[in-house]
Amino acid sequence: MSYCSAIDNMPEPRKSLHKAYHDHHYGFPIHDDDELFGRLLLEINQAGLSWETMLKKEDNFRKAYDNFSIRKVAAYTEADRARLLADAGIIRNKLKVNAAIFNAQAIAELQQDYGSFQAWLEHHHPMTRESWMKLFKKTFQFTGGEIVNEFLMSTGFLPGAHVEDCPVYQRVLRAKPAWIR
Repeated sequence: MSYCSAIDNMPEPRKSLHKAYHDHHYGFPIHDDDELFGRLLLEINQAGLSWETMLKKEDNFRKAYDNFSIRKVAAYTEADRARLLADAGIIRNKLKVNAAIFNAQAIAELQQDYGSFQAWLEHHHPMTRESWMKLFKKTFQFTGGEIVNEFLMSTGFLPGAHVEDCPVYQRVLRAKPAWIR
């Protein structure tokens, strides 16, 4: 069963939470580097948990990680790391917190080399899922196959976020995700 059809069978308030993400964010291209970083951070933190947990905690993550500012997170200190590990509003996993800081630093370097994180992604597009996974493994921390796949699908670099008969599918196509180019 696809995410598109599974939402219809969810009870409230779960249905509304998932529907808002599905209808307005999932599969749509993101052109802001901080938002791309935020989506990667959320996908990494979702590992081993449900996406619903991430949707419920997204505002907490935004606050804890300075609205996903790559520049700010890349400059985090040990005090920031300790603050994050003590924050009950987010996922307090040392490996995931460390990966967020490392990945922000890696993206900051990519921005210097390519002008933006988005430009780096577009520079490597199109690639197979397997090639993307190798590239992410080489560049970032805590980026296994499912994390990379969901990040790329959810940001429009790989197809599959919506089935063709989903009403949102046509809206995603009109937004011109990278996978149709």
